[in-house]
Amino acid sequence: MNTFGRIFKVSIFGESHGTAVGICIDGCPPGIPLEIKDFEIDLKRRQGGLQKGSTPRKEDDVPEILSGLFNGYTTGAPLTIIINNKNVRSSDYSELKKTPRPGHADFVASVKYKGYQDYRGGGHFSGRLTACLVMAGVVAKKIISQKFTLVKFQAKVMEVGGNTNIEDAVSEAINKNDSVGSKIECNISGLPAGLGEPFFDSVESLISHAVFSIPAIKGIEFGSGFSSASMYGSMHNDAIINKEGVTSTNNAGGINGGLTNGNDIIFRVAVKPASSTPHKQKSINLESGMIEEIQVGGRHDLVIGLRVPPVLECVSAMVIADLLLLESLL
Repeated sequence: MNTFGRIFKVSIFGESHGTAVGICIDGCPPGIPLEIKDFEIDLKRRQGGLQKGSTPRKEDDVPEILSGLFNGYTTGAPLTIIINNKNVRSSDYSELKKTPRPGHADFVASVKYKGYQDYRGGGHFSGRLTACLVMAGVVAKKIISQKFTLVKFQAKVMEVGGNTNIEDAVSEAINKNDSVGSKIECNISGLPAGLGEPFFDSVESLISHAVFSIPAIKGIEFGSGFSSASMYGSMHNDAIINKEGVTSTNNAGGINGGLTNGNDIIFRVAVKPASSTPHKQKSINLESGMIEEIQVGGRHDLVIGLRVPPVLECVSAMVIADLLLLESLL
């Protein structure tokens, strides 16, 4: 439910307006150097309040390591890390218990948890918990870098609202005072061939599983993706040009038969518009049974995709670290 991985096993906990959010990583090898400043860059890239179109809510996001670290190195025991929630305004969500927001998990969470869920800021379903995914990914990248120094994870925003001019698209969303979707591309380079466990633990399966833990992700494609449906095999096949498996093209996105082939893994994701748009919407009042017009309060992203790249890199690192550990390569 809240755990991912076979050897590098990540458990996530917390709610948006609870005391803290955090992770517990079981299976982290001993002897990995780790300190608070290792988390700073990626956590700051994920933060709101730093760029046009993102939420005004800005947290310090300073991790606190509770266990699994001693004298600057991981011990091999479960590594538990939290981030305290400080900048919360729970009063913004006082009406949500009876009037769920369209597009959010409010309604389905109330059904599943019989009304006992923490609805403030989306509770356990909130994008706030992506800070935990980033922390797990930072640890994963530290583990990978001990033996695979050339492995890199790099994601970037390709489109906002279908526009490749990101700055113009963000400005348009701000002018319209409405949320808008995005397309993000992620590149994983420097991997050896042969990682993956088909059928059900193919590389695409595992990355997709991890990626869909990021709220707002609605689609994923690898390599040529959906455009391959209109291609001939002679066009789509990637010619192998040396004994290391390098190919002249990369329509397969670095994966054949569910295994890495030594070329870059390339995939793209679709990020939906944030459901909490400033525009007025309609929803049902669960107490009265009447349809009401609502305007969502709180502080939200107009272009949530701007904060997704570091999260995408980090969940990818979680997958790759687990696969390398499965092969006893770390």
